[in-house]
Amino acid sequence: MENKSTSKNRTDYEILIRKRGEGEYTSYCPQLNLLIKGTQHEEVAGLMEEAVAKHISELPE
Repeated sequence: MENKSTSKNRTDYEILIRKRGEGEYTSYCPQLNLLIKGTQHEEVAGLMEEAVAKHISELPE
């Protein structure tokens, strides 16, 4: 069973970005247990920001 954060506060979500070689980046959010891979820092950061925003928007009121 997944234990994802139920916080609606964006600042409660960490976004960690790691360069793993030439043109290889990963972005990880521990509160969502989500990993995104891409070729640019901005790409993985933006995709993770979108994933966090989507998660928050789908939380029950």
